[in-house]
Amino acid sequence: MAVVYVRQSSRQQVLDHGESTRLQYGLVERAVALGWSASRVMVIDEDLGRSAANAAERPGFARLVTEITMGHVGLVLGLEMSRLARAGRDWHQLVELCSLAGTLLADADGVYDPNWYNDRLLLGLKGTMTEVELHLIKQRMASGRLAKAGRGELAFPLPAGYVRRSSGEVALDPDEQVQAVIRLVFHLFEQLGTVHAVLRFLVEHQVQIGMRERCGPGKGELVWRAPHQTGLINMLRNPAYAGIYAYGRSRTDPSRRRPGREHSGRVRRLNAEEWLVRIDGALPSYIGAGQYERNLARMAANRAHAAAAGAPRDGPALLGGLVVCGICGHRMQVSYESNRQGLTGRYCCQRRHHTYGEPRCQQMAGGFLDDHVVARVLSALVPAALELSVAAAQQVEARRAEVERIWQQRLERTEFVCGRARRQYQLAEPENRLVVRQLEREWEAALAERARLADEYERYRSHRPARLTAAELAAIRALADDIPALWAAPSTTITDRKKLLRAVIESVQVTADGISERVHATVVWAGGARTDADLIRPVARVDQLSYFPRLAERIKALAGQDLTAVEIADHLAAEGLRPPHQRGRFHPGEIQHLIRRLGIRPGLDADRRTDQGQLGRDQWWLATLAREIGMPTATLFTWLKRGWITGRQDTRAPYRWIITADRAEVERLRALRQLPAGYHNRRHWLDATVPTESSDEQGGRPS
Repeated sequence: MAVVYVRQSSRQQVLDHGESTRLQYGLVERAVALGWSASRVMVIDEDLGRSAANAAERPGFARLVTEITMGHVGLVLGLEMSRLARAGRDWHQLVELCSLAGTLLADADGVYDPNWYNDRLLLGLKGTMTEVELHLIKQRMASGRLAKAGRGELAFPLPAGYVRRSSGEVALDPDEQVQAVIRLVFHLFEQLGTVHAVLRFLVEHQVQIGMRERCGPGKGELVWRAPHQTGLINMLRNPAYAGIYAYGRSRTDPSRRRPGREHSGRVRRLNAEEWLVRIDGALPSYIGAGQYERNLARMAANRAHAAAAGAPRDGPALLGGLVVCGICGHRMQVSYESNRQGLTGRYCCQRRHHTYGEPRCQQMAGGFLDDHVVARVLSALVPAALELSVAAAQQVEARRAEVERIWQQRLERTEFVCGRARRQYQLAEPENRLVVRQLEREWEAALAERARLADEYERYRSHRPARLTAAELAAIRALADDIPALWAAPSTTITDRKKLLRAVIESVQVTADGISERVHATVVWAGGARTDADLIRPVARVDQLSYFPRLAERIKALAGQDLTAVEIADHLAAEGLRPPHQRGRFHPGEIQHLIRRLGIRPGLDADRRTDQGQLGRDQWWLATLAREIGMPTATLFTWLKRGWITGRQDTRAPYRWIITADRAEVERLRALRQLPAGYHNRRHWLDATVPTESSDEQGGRPS
């Protein structure tokens, strides 16, 4: 057969360049003139409107290659070689297949046999020229686009809130409600600080965003759509709202392109200094360039990564994202523990531990640091109480006024729709019932929509009046006059408290004195001012206290005077010596434990072998085994309650616990004590064994 391959690069070319299409179909007559009967000439035109840059998207070319491979084709005709392929890879593959099948190629200049050296050389040169021509076309088009963009004249799809006039000029949407909603979004983000908070406000107040249809039969018409997170993010990132004409804000990564999809690939968003074109003030604006930059910085800070503070979360740790390690300079992470008081937060610097495997810099409970910073902030806000009350009232009323204006615009729109439907119904000829019935249904639907919207507006007004009542204004002034009460009010959420702290504080640098209870904290205020303080934190063990040597000497001295545990606790409280948790005073039981631990009154549990009547072979007192392993007694008791170790309670006073553990069990417990806290679960305790030489030789599983 003779195959006539017909192709044009785009649908617009097919519509506008009809002469080229006719010339390509006219190649059928040339095939007949070369000796093929009309019935043996096949026309392949599935690729009309498709580019030849990639063969994977051309079903007609794939069909041509299949027919050549099967030996069904003796001649391939095209108006020119560029119609067959623009890519060198596709062109040379086609020439090679034609050579193997004995197929000839023909264009307007002549007929070529790929098996002849001169013809093959000429075909290769023509293929190279078509590829170069494609490159030049793309280069000219890109240069033209860039030059036009440099003048701010290159048209691009406009975001919501903008329209393009017939002259090509960009203008604000003439609909006042569309403009009001756009301004409300930017105003809310400036006040609330997070995209999700803006989304919740819009959904709660039933505010929709007006957009113009970009294609289809309703192109240019205004439609109202529910807000969504991605749309709000794109709106805040779009420089057009700041009056900035920008071109080349993103690039496609060619290495991420999928086979068969020329324009696929991951889009990489560029920084402002990498944009190809930026013209400030070229477009009408909703916000200023400064606010646009602040919005970008706020969204970058809300991202949850190491270099940013992140958006305020719901956890009770008030300084999450603000605490900075004074040793390495990285932000400290927040972890939560559940106890009888609920969730308690801890600040831990483990960035270098996760990245480089180095030891953790420091960690500490969060309550004492939160209390110190909150006290500083509340005392700093007291002089601004009056201004705070006035600003709060103005902010609430301004926000309600904006929402009220949007509601009024929605009601006005429904009135217009009802009036138009009424006029259309009245202007119709009564005899034309086919039209009148439809207009009547549209009028009734408009009236029903107006009634529904009016009911929703009344419900909204009953819950949120447009202006603050006298009682609400008095409540705002009362709370502003008493800042601590405002802070502790039930209506003030944890997120609100965190936002307040971030508004006045940039960071809190903390440096612990080793493992002791002493901590140096530096509060860096917004604006650069710094406040230093030496704090006392709770610690886990009494020997972590910086004054533990003095505490031990005092207990020895007081115990030498034959004082009771209660009397010793009274003396220590009078001298300002506090327990590790830094709350209250030493408990008499803690004093007795310290007396036994210091060996002042030995005999209770100083040695597990001193009383063979109570302890048998491989048996330990709970406290003695804890000291042997090197861990707190309370933690070992917790393991006992969870069934991780074996023990029983003595039937004689003081009813202490006796643990059964041979030397191998003690070594296993000591090794498991060194594991990270995340490994302390029942499965690991049941499965883990201590690595020994015998276990390795016998294929045993080490811990």
